[in-house]
Amino acid sequence: MDPTLAEMGSHLSDAMKILESGQIETAEDTGRRRLSWRDIPGPLQGDGQNVVTILQLVQNLMHDDEDKQAHRRMQYVGEQGHMALLGHSLAAYISVLDRDRLRKLTTRILSDTTLWLCRLFRYENGSAYYHEDDREGLVKVCRLVINARYEDYATEGFTVLSVKQPVIYQSASCRPGLGQHLCSQLGLPLSSLCIVPCNTMFGSQHQMDIALLDKLIRDDVETGKLPLLLIANAGTPGAGHTDKLSRLKELCVQYNVWLHVEGVNLATLVLGQISSVVTAATKCDSMTLTPGPWLGLPAVPAVTLYRHEDPALSLAAGLTSSQPVEKLRALPLWLSLQYLGHDGIVERIRHSAHLSQTLLEQLKSLTSIKTSGSVSRSRVPPISGVSLRDVLGSLILSIVEDELSSPVVVFRFSQDTSSASSGGSVEGYFSGDREVQDSLNRWLGEQLALLVPTSGVDVVELEDEGVCVRFNPLMTAAALGTQESDVALLVEKLAEMVPVLSCTLRFRLDFREEVLQHACLSYIEDLSWPGLGAVRYESRRTDLEEGKRQQELEKINTELVKKLRELDTDLEFSTGPEFSEERNCIFIGMATEDLDVAALVDTIASTGREVEESGKLLENMTEVVRKGILEAELQLQKASEEKLMEEGVLRQIPLVSSVVNWFSPVQSSVKGRTFNLAAGSLDTTDPIYAMKAQTNKEGSSETPTATAKRLPGQKLFRRSGAGSDSFSETSSVCHLEETFREPLPAETSEHTESDLEVPHTPPFHAEETSVSDQRVPDGQGAEPDSIR
Repeated sequence: MDPTLAEMGSHLSDAMKILESGQIETAEDTGRRRLSWRDIPGPLQGDGQNVVTILQLVQNLMHDDEDKQAHRRMQYVGEQGHMALLGHSLAAYISVLDRDRLRKLTTRILSDTTLWLCRLFRYENGSAYYHEDDREGLVKVCRLVINARYEDYATEGFTVLSVKQPVIYQSASCRPGLGQHLCSQLGLPLSSLCIVPCNTMFGSQHQMDIALLDKLIRDDVETGKLPLLLIANAGTPGAGHTDKLSRLKELCVQYNVWLHVEGVNLATLVLGQISSVVTAATKCDSMTLTPGPWLGLPAVPAVTLYRHEDPALSLAAGLTSSQPVEKLRALPLWLSLQYLGHDGIVERIRHSAHLSQTLLEQLKSLTSIKTSGSVSRSRVPPISGVSLRDVLGSLILSIVEDELSSPVVVFRFSQDTSSASSGGSVEGYFSGDREVQDSLNRWLGEQLALLVPTSGVDVVELEDEGVCVRFNPLMTAAALGTQESDVALLVEKLAEMVPVLSCTLRFRLDFREEVLQHACLSYIEDLSWPGLGAVRYESRRTDLEEGKRQQELEKINTELVKKLRELDTDLEFSTGPEFSEERNCIFIGMATEDLDVAALVDTIASTGREVEESGKLLENMTEVVRKGILEAELQLQKASEEKLMEEGVLRQIPLVSSVVNWFSPVQSSVKGRTFNLAAGSLDTTDPIYAMKAQTNKEGSSETPTATAKRLPGQKLFRRSGAGSDSFSETSSVCHLEETFREPLPAETSEHTESDLEVPHTPPFHAEETSVSDQRVPDGQGAEPDSIR
């Protein structure tokens, strides 16, 4: 082996180990880097940085603490991925060869890769264009067709397009923005783009309406336009549907229109047994392949295979290049395909297709999970309330073939009204509000992606079905390493969530009805919230301005959410999404089967009232304290004046006062003051020392503490009988306290005064004080040691 190639491979291996290790740079490297940054704006001057330091910097940028996805994805770069990465290094090394040797090498690499891809995907006599952007191949194909259909385009340019305006036809199920990107790159007006609707009467809801396409093309021809190109799908981006490519090819031949096909189902062309629907893609004029995600190859280009006999037009369109360096784009793919071999390529795609079939079979056992018509063998989707089998039985065979050709599984939670157990609670939401089920399915997809990240499921919104969960292993399995165990775990988690979704959907209407029965609560209609619903506690104060009223609502509902979160319950309470239009609301999450909706709403209402009352109490206490402070200041000023009158002026002089006090001591009559927060009064301290009326004041001080235990049992609304259970638990606790309290006076009379000082619990302290009151005769002050 060439020593340079061996060294390059060794460096790549060492670099990958450093980048995948996740190690933190040493203190010595950090000090060296800081020393370098101290003198210059960057580590560019001097001797430069070594390879390890540079790779360490890259590793720190890749595996940031806030970005865990990059590190997890790097773990699944296998040997075939290393070959693709080595291809980029080799491309830079090969580019320094002399021109003749470089031309021979690039020609060999390009011809081999093109031949292998054409054989693998059954596209005979085709040419290949390798590009980084998967849309770039379609742009170059359109330029090829324009050069072929407009003879003077090479010399006249865009002026020849004004004579006959070109028209590009695109399915409504194509990926968004593809047609607009095509027009912008070609300099065509958006009027040159024709969106063909999908079937609405027969066939799949995501297949192009061929009869309508025929009519559109005829109308354009009659108006003097030139039908140029048709973009069809072999696996739509959303649900993996495949258009009737054989019929579309016949139509394109009839009107001399170029047929371009793209989609994930093209990957199944490498398998031994495929449906005739996908096989028809091999007869198209061009197709775009993305082998990178299909085979788990990082940084490999997309490939557009096409058939055209004029190499000059291909060169003018940019599909071929005379620059040898541009031909090196195929080098990573050339290396990776050789490393995998035919068996390795087929095995990876067969594994992804098997995962889809496994998930599809297991989903049939879940009654509330409906799969899309494109991935169901036995279920024919109803269209406008009429079964397709009843409308046109002769099309069933072709439709079933289309269903089996897609490795994409799209499913959705859809509650069946016949299985509802609470009357019309489900029907009100199932029949009219699809947005509610869309929000639940969006939550379902997000939870599944979070709980089973190796499954690669995501959320997709389809025009007819709504929000669905999509499993597309061809695009994710190779990178994430998805196995059958991940599919089994996905179905297990899905089975656990289906009852939660059913209960939430069933209780939504009940929750609204319960909320409307409380005057202090307002039901917030938010169909996009994936949960039980939203409610707002309304303040009963009417003397506030609108601005202060909103502040009061925000304070009450925020505190109410905190109180509800402290309860021991499976329900989740929040202030709603970050960008929600509704403010000052309480959003309740998913419900369970044992939920008591009435108890839940009652708890929210009672807790809200207590929060509001506690806020009022705080405001009143603030006002009482403020008035008490003013009164205390007045009394202190009055006491100071009285002291001055009693003692005289001589006693206020520092030196004279000591002499006067020595000859004639004075007994001050100024008494202390104490402020009672419970009563809101400013009293003297005489009763404290005389120990009189202590029992009445302590009895009144127990009133606020009794209201502190206002909450029922914390499991009040977790099951149907939780309301009675919680109240029984609370009453038993109160009865237990009374049993300790009642025999206390009789028992304390037998103890000495020192024994009364031992207990530390508040109930015993109250009884201790009452016993001390009985021992102190009227008119006598208590000894200092007996005061507690």
